[in-house]
Amino acid sequence: MTTDFQQAREALGRRLRELRGPSAQRELAARLGWPQAKVSKLETGRQTATPEDLAAWAEGTGHPATAEELVARLQGLETHTRSWRRQLSAGHRPVQDVLTVEYERSKTLRAWQGAMVVGMLQTPDYARNVFSRFADLQQSPRDVEEAVLARVRRQDLMYQRGRVFHIVMWEAALHAGLAPPDVLAAQMDKLTNVIGLDTVQLGIVPFGAQLALPPSTGFWLYDERLVIVEEWHAELWLDDPDSVGVYQRVWDKLSAAAVYGTHARRLITRARAHFTDT
Repeated sequence: MTTDFQQAREALGRRLRELRGPSAQRELAARLGWPQAKVSKLETGRQTATPEDLAAWAEGTGHPATAEELVARLQGLETHTRSWRRQLSAGHRPVQDVLTVEYERSKTLRAWQGAMVVGMLQTPDYARNVFSRFADLQQSPRDVEEAVLARVRRQDLMYQRGRVFHIVMWEAALHAGLAPPDVLAAQMDKLTNVIGLDTVQLGIVPFGAQLALPPSTGFWLYDERLVIVEEWHAELWLDDPDSVGVYQRVWDKLSAAAVYGTHARRLITRARAHFTDT
């Protein structure tokens, strides 16, 4: 058993403990017809749950909607490369629920995105178009409305004190035609409104900016413990210090080329004018 596997199993155990809430282990064990030792081992990462165990846990703790999330976590135990085919086998909603857990655990979040508006800042209509396109690409179940709702609800975290989002996007992300012009114009309005929030620092790297590194694939940094990188075929979940350090340095270099405040608003307004003129 690898250290990575064990860390992931312990993380799943912590999530199970969260779902159990104030109930005692023996109460849940009695409810499920299990020995108390099994509940303890699952919560401490000393035993690997089965999909059936996780479905029973979700039901027994009064959180049946988390079953798909828990199974998705189980499927990701053995590797840091989480294929979209496997993750999306039950649709986009479980993937969003898994990510929400990582957002909630984090205090300082950093994002780089060069291809589209980051999910944390998407309007429902923009998110709907993005999810639809990826569902077509991956040929996954079309639970678009459930996924949009989960993403929008997660955005409430931006308004909670004690958590800060440092988001940097390439100007190209503002111009990507991933939705009809009216949807894109409304999306630009939302980005403009985000500027000035105490909990969000939004930077835009302009076209023509001098860059220390080429703009590459999007990623999120969760404190200094985890980086999630998005590729076409999979997500990479990297928690070793060396990998996290590399992406931290990438983010620092790209963010150094960004403009903020009034300058960022000017770029967003220019993109909005492009969509309203078409």
